Amino acid sequence: MGSIYNGNKNINIDIPEDVQYIMDTLNEKGFEAYAVGGCIRDSLLKRQPEDWDITTSAHPSEIKALFRNTVDTGIKHGTVTVLWGKNAFEVTTYRVEGEYEDNRHPTSVCFISNLIEDLQRRDFTINAIAYNTEDGLVDPFGGLIDLRYKLIRCVGDPKERFAEDALRTLRAIRFSAQLGFDIEGRTKECISEMSELIVNISMERVQSELDKILCSKNPGKIRLVYETGISVHILPQLDIMMNTPQNSIYHKYSVGEHTLAVLENTRGNHYLRWAALLHDVGKPDARIEDQDGRDHYYNHGKTGSEMAHQILRDLKFDKKTINIVTRLVKFHDYKTEMNEQNIRRAIAKIGPDIFPLYIELSYADLAAKSRFAIEKSFGYLKYLKETYEKIVERQDPLSMKDLKISGKDLLEMGFSKGETIGRVLNELLDRVLGDPSLNERDILLEYVRNHNLWGEQCIKRDTRNG
Repeated sequence: MGSIYNGNKNINIDIPEDVQYIMDTLNEKGFEAYAVGGCIRDSLLKRQPEDWDITTSAHPSEIKALFRNTVDTGIKHGTVTVLWGKNAFEVTTYRVEGEYEDNRHPTSVCFISNLIEDLQRRDFTINAIAYNTEDGLVDPFGGLIDLRYKLIRCVGDPKERFAEDALRTLRAIRFSAQLGFDIEGRTKECISEMSELIVNISMERVQSELDKILCSKNPGKIRLVYETGISVHILPQLDIMMNTPQNSIYHKYSVGEHTLAVLENTRGNHYLRWAALLHDVGKPDARIEDQDGRDHYYNHGKTGSEMAHQILRDLKFDKKTINIVTRLVKFHDYKTEMNEQNIRRAIAKIGPDIFPLYIELSYADLAAKSRFAIEKSFGYLKYLKETYEKIVERQDPLSMKDLKISGKDLLEMGFSKGETIGRVLNELLDRVLGDPSLNERDILLEYVRNHNLWGEQCIKRDTRNG
């Protein structure tokens, strides 16, 4: 089948066998078929594509007739998922879309027979590239050139693309962060001009894009969310942080610039990156200036934890993320005395499950402070990390579940269910945190018997024993 699209046959892309089979099957029946979008972009960048999408002149009913196992994933919009072996591939009919009344969904979809018209509706030039082995690379909007110059550029008029789907304003920043690309001038201008349209997008979709930005290799690109005016609509606390100074011998940046530096100092862990973004979110509210003009931020961790909880809820995050991130924000600047006993207590207080993340966040936070702060606190952090590793290696008890007795043992001793059992277990934990050698069943049981741990139950116990 001859090509009408003037494809570049000098570029070869390794197409997976299953994808090639699907395209060959469509071609044999007289339909056009190309791998398209992100898989071609990533292949050209020598990155491993996460999935392979196929675009075709065949209509959904014709696609379904050619393959035994299919799923109608988005059939109104022309998308059929073909199940082949252990893999699933989205096959979508060439289409153009009608008006966008809500900056997200088209009022209508019309199937067409021309690949170029289909590519023209896509968001960015680097995603509007198609390929098959017969015709080569079909790139009508200069995506390959933009890949070479590392640019994110809209297909056609940016205003039209962003009006069609306001989420594209965030997607541009996300691709910039993931790929390390710049956003082309006109495209960036239009993001700023149309930033308010993001309010028409569901918070779940906004959250997904923000998460991808933060978890990318360039989390500092979250700056663009502020610079383009998007954050004022979805994360106004970022704007406030960016405009809050830190007049302190411990700092060299504003709260916002410090936050961006901390982000760049952390590895790409979901919880760690969100904690880095929000660790100082309470500082603007907690900020006070002393008589010497120095800023102080008392209890900003607690304040920030409460704010982070609301922010993450508004962004529709899951309970686990909210729990972990808010605890990290609360304790990010927690300090204790430099001895094993107090460090064990710190681990128990902060949480054994997140203490490694707390240490990582502490290092990232310190590295973004002034030289004075680094020289003052680096030795403490080094001792904290080394001591924590020793404690973990020895398997010292750090939580109630590590105690050699349980609530069941206390019930058998005559305690009733309720707060008393929790209080007693907490007291026992405090003892073994001080001295792990006390964490033996007989020692703990004897301690309970010989000390007045019964509280209000003491009278009932004496009555039973009498």
